[in-house]
Order: sequence, then C-alpha cells, then structure tokens
Amino acid sequence: MDNHFSLTPAMGSSLYQPTAGALAVNVPVVSFDENNAEVLEIFGQHKELVSLPVVEQGRPIGLISRHIFMSQMSKPYHRELYERKSCIAFMDKNPLIVDADTPIETLGALAVASGDKTLADGFLIVDGGKLSGLGSGLELMRMLVALQEEKNRQVMQSIDYASVIQRAMLSTSRSAMSQALDDACLVWEPRDVVGGDFYHFEHHADGWFAAVADCTGHGVPGAFLTLIASSSLKQALELHGPRDPALVMNEVNRSMKRVLGQQADSEKQSESDDGMDACFFWFETGSRQLVCANAKMSLFVLSGDGETVQTVDGKRTGLGYVDTPDGMQWENRSVTVEPGAVVFVSTDGVIDQIGGAKNIAFGKQRLRNLLQEHRHLPMPELGRQVMATHRSYQGTQRRRDDVTFFGCRPGGISTNNHEHQEQRT
Repeated sequence: MDNHFSLTPAMGSSLYQPTAGALAVNVPVVSFDENNAEVLEIFGQHKELVSLPVVEQGRPIGLISRHIFMSQMSKPYHRELYERKSCIAFMDKNPLIVDADTPIETLGALAVASGDKTLADGFLIVDGGKLSGLGSGLELMRMLVALQEEKNRQVMQSIDYASVIQRAMLSTSRSAMSQALDDACLVWEPRDVVGGDFYHFEHHADGWFAAVADCTGHGVPGAFLTLIASSSLKQALELHGPRDPALVMNEVNRSMKRVLGQQADSEKQSESDDGMDACFFWFETGSRQLVCANAKMSLFVLSGDGETVQTVDGKRTGLGYVDTPDGMQWENRSVTVEPGAVVFVSTDGVIDQIGGAKNIAFGKQRLRNLLQEHRHLPMPELGRQVMATHRSYQGTQRRRDDVTFFGCRPGGISTNNHEHQEQRT
C-alpha cells in the first residue's frame, strides 16, 4: 500500500490529510479480452477479493463485483453461456476512478455521490492514468472517521486553550473584587468550554466599578464577541472614568457598532447583528450610593433586613446592535445601599433557564425569593445555594445559555444578620 499525503492549509500545518493513494491495495487484475472462466478462476483462488479490476494496457476500464458475478454465473445455464465470453459481460463500466492524490475528504464525497456500489464494491485508484490499486469502501470510512477524530481533537485543544485565555482575561477583575469586597460572590459558568458572558471589576480609592455582560450567542462566537466588548469597555473607562455608568455604556455602544461595522446608516449592510445586554454600576463607598445603567439586564437590591427586594431596570435596548442608534443614551439610576443590603445581578442564563415541574423559565421572582430565603448566608455560600437550586430546577433540561452572576454586601453582613446566623447555628 502506497502512502500518499497532502497538506491541507485550512486544517493547519500540524495536520496532514491522507490521500486516495493511502488506500490503494494491490490486487489481481484481468484484461478486457480475457473470458469469464478466467475471472471465475481468479475469484476461486482469492476468496478475500471483493472486486476485480478490468484493465486495458494497464489502464482501468471497469470493475467486476464478486457478488454480482457469482450470482449471475450460478443461474441455470449461465456458466455454459458466458464462460467463454469476454469478462466485460458482467463488468461495471462506470466505477468510481480517482487519482492517487485525491484528498480523502474529497474521495468520501465522491464515493457517497456515486452510490452504494462504491461503498460495497470499492473504487479504482490510478496514478498517471495507470491502475495503482483497489480501494475499499470500508477502509475509506475508517480513514474518514480517524481523520475527523483528529480534527475534532485539534479543534478541542484550540478551544480548551481559548478557555485558558478567556479565564486569564477575567482573572484581573476577580482579583480586584477580592481586594475591594469582603463579602462577595462571582460565578462565571459558560454553557460550553468558552462563553459569551463576561464581567469587569475595578477598585478605586473612593469606590468600585463593576460590569456584568451577556454577548450574543455562546461558545466560540460568543467568546470572540466578549473580546471586542471587553476591549470597548476598558477604552470607555479610560476615556470617561467609572463614575458615570450611563456615559460609559453610551461609549461602549458606539465602539462596538464601529468595530463590528453595524451602523444603521452605513452604505454597506452589515453581515452581522450582534451586541450585548449589560449592567454597569458604580458604588461610592463614602455615600453608599450605587449608580447603575442597565441595558436589558436587571439589578436586584435586597434590603438590609431582607424584607424587600428592589428591582432596578433600565432601557430594553442592547448595546452594539444594528437597530441600536449610535447616539443611544442610557440613564443612570441611583440607589442607597444600606448596611447589610445585598446587590445582585445576573445574565439571563439564570433567569431564562427552562425547568421545574411545568417546564417554564426560572424567572426573576424565583431568583428574588431565593435571595430572601438565603439572605443570612455569607455571599459565597449564597452563590452556591443559587447554583444548586438552579441546577436542581434545570433537572433533565439542557442548559440554555452561559450563567454569570455577581453578588455582594458592600458593607458586609449586618449585625442583625449576624444574630440570625448565630440563632440558626
């Protein structure tokens, strides 16, 4: 068997795709002017031979299937009638013939297009027009499977490393959050290996800025979009500072539309319509004022006594989309966060997850009730309770989206909450 390989640039320099020549097996052949008695003798001597190539001056002109030939010759009087006649009587005159340098994936497509006979009886492989050997449909399938497995392995290696990069990109914000907040939780759980959610956190002398965002899609496309959105956010913060979230949001919208070429008044219609939902918020430590801007993402504030949950909503318009105006103006909303209060924001991967006995969305109300139920717990434990309840609610349903949420007590657990904890203990 000859080993023919060709480099397929689209698959990268580390993956060589075998060609048809790798499947060429040397087998007996019969000349077009030989008779069926000689064909019968060859099949009798080579029990493993599925098909017999017919050649003329070394060039293949057809293929005789053992199954068809033996079936015909076993019929009454057929052996007497055809034994001395030319072997082309039972020859397939249009078998699949391919060059030895044909890529395996191309060969697979040709084999499928030529029909079941190619997979059953095989195909002829030529090199310079001369017969190189007979190819087996079964071996072709095995090689295609092996090639696909190798491609999948390389793709998954790339995606796994992309996950390392994405997590590293987010690690700075997680570290800043740990330095700024004594009681906080942060969950980032992509549906696939990489995801379309991201978060951002900055610690300043007089407070901190946080952002939670959900980009269009998930998996690799969503992850690419997070790079664009995160870069736009960092540039906007450098330009305008963190204390006016709405202004930052306006700038991120313009930047994303520009990078993605999604301006509505552009002469050339954009091939994409991608963007993100987000919540940007600034907390001033001295005044305990939380200022937030919302784009299709709610922020929840659980009161210090745990009795009420305030939902802060914003505009029902996402950032960066074709239909979102370049000059779109989001608005700031201000909330005073009393000691012991909980600030919580999540992407719709939490709220929109289908599950439960009625197969309906998890919903905002169920999330609010969950925050109240576990209000006495430290935030890391509260975050674990949210995820445990969410997974239980999901049950056998598939995960619909990436899940990201951020929660904190800007002033730590209040004295009343400490007393509740001691009583529960």
